[in-house]
Amino acid sequence: MSDEDEEIDDDAVAAEWAAMAEADEEGDGEGDDDMASAMGIDRVLDQTEIDSLLGFDGDDDGEGTKTGVQALINSGLVAYERLPMLDIIFDRYVRMMSTSLRNFTSDNFEVSIDSMTSIRFGDYLNSIPLPAMLAVFEAREWENHGLITIDSNMIYSVVDALLGGRRGNAPMRIEGRPYTTIEHTLVGEMLNVMLKDLCGAFEPLSPVTFELDRMETNPRFATIAQSSNAALLIKMRADMADRGGKMELALPYATIEPIRELLLQRYMGEKFGRDSIWETHLANEIMMTDVDLDAVLDEQKMTLGEVMGFEVGQTLMLNVGQDADVDIRCSGVPMLKGKTGMMGRHKAVRVERIVGMNERQS
Repeated sequence: MSDEDEEIDDDAVAAEWAAMAEADEEGDGEGDDDMASAMGIDRVLDQTEIDSLLGFDGDDDGEGTKTGVQALINSGLVAYERLPMLDIIFDRYVRMMSTSLRNFTSDNFEVSIDSMTSIRFGDYLNSIPLPAMLAVFEAREWENHGLITIDSNMIYSVVDALLGGRRGNAPMRIEGRPYTTIEHTLVGEMLNVMLKDLCGAFEPLSPVTFELDRMETNPRFATIAQSSNAALLIKMRADMADRGGKMELALPYATIEPIRELLLQRYMGEKFGRDSIWETHLANEIMMTDVDLDAVLDEQKMTLGEVMGFEVGQTLMLNVGQDADVDIRCSGVPMLKGKTGMMGRHKAVRVERIVGMNERQS
């Protein structure tokens, strides 16, 4: 290659670098990222990109869907499997409780479920609006505890209804004072009714006894699980004409762990997996089914040659007496024992006893 060619190549390279520099200036530095990437240098993130990565958005009011690292942190709140039977249990619970509290207060009492979610137990304690009463109850068979929260509106409504307050007037609320002994006693009676109905709701699935342990007004004294543990939160609303309030039931997942396998069942029919209408129909049809019964007088073991040698009119001798028991079988299974006899012109067998399960298996 000649010196003139080398000079021409140098000029071309210089012109190319000049063009790239002009493009970088016009693009306000957009080529810096490409150049940094090409040279193996990591680009520094600006504040907006950092906030987006961490899930902090200045326009977020706290109710939107979280993204980034925040979504990863909070994913533990909903990472627990769904337990289909719980929906049926608590639907049964609110129906039972509506009737029981209606009889307890002699007022038109209606209970409904607002939501059923999973939450960290520590977050729930921090979110309880005060003043409120927190009832800690024990599940004896499961050897663990649960928590019921009654808000102030519900407390004043129940006290007003039990002490004969006028209907049509909202109960008077006196904030800034501790609850009186009378209020504690009346709410405790209501909690006993609620826990009794909760036992009845779980009984068809797994019998359990819930007992009121203590009542607190400070959430710090109602800690029944670690703050990071997950809990099932059922929010309920009670309406009594123009009065009412909210009730919340918190069950740590550790409490219902002994019956987790039962709670995973699918609900079929009206009685926790049983359809009474179908059972009755099936039972009636089975009772009307015709079956063949065989009265076996005797059994003998013979060789195939002896059987092949049978002739018409041959007499077979049975090794039984006249008063020997006769086995009555259905499809080869012994069912009854009886005696042979005559009824008119027909041979008959009189049933003496029913064959037990132990005899059938032997």
